[in-house]
Amino acid sequence: MDESTLRALAKWPDVPDVFGWLRLDKRGQWRLKDEIVRHAGLIAFLGRNYECDAHGRWFVQNGPQRVYVALDYTPWVIRIVGIGENSQLETHTGVALKTLTAALLDDEGQLLIESEHGIGVIADKDLPTMLEAIQNQRNEPASETELLTLMKGDDVALSLKWQGASLLIERVITTTISARYGFVSNPKLIG
Repeated sequence: MDESTLRALAKWPDVPDVFGWLRLDKRGQWRLKDEIVRHAGLIAFLGRNYECDAHGRWFVQNGPQRVYVALDYTPWVIRIVGIGENSQLETHTGVALKTLTAALLDDEGQLLIESEHGIGVIADKDLPTMLEAIQNQRNEPASETELLTLMKGDDVALSLKWQGASLLIERVITTTISARYGFVSNPKLIG
């Protein structure tokens, strides 16, 4: 968290929280009252001050005030940064994923990655590249039919092979992700 934010918290500890203003879309874009935030400095500020409270509600600490974030899907949107062997996965806030612990394909065809940061959806622009890294039991690229079979919930063993990691892909239902990973998609005032 920014030093100026920590000072403001100490100076004004009882500023009311804000709900319904800030949103994170599935592409990892911040939206302020449904307008995409494009200012690089503001995007960097939001990313540096993005956290989760004890109730699973994600927020941005804006000085002494918490601005709670509505999530279009997961608290993290994961992007591929770099090219070829130098590419890596990072969150929409620019933090690298070092340890991949699970891969999930939901019933809508979205790929999710669990890491040391929690659960995140792969940004749609990077989904084709990630789908190329999915292999079947014969260590061949997964076919479209195999991916569709897994999405439907039928039994097929597919693995994500990414930078030395090999993760068996689990099929999940989109609507179960927030409960499974303990986050609140649309935070409200508690109490």
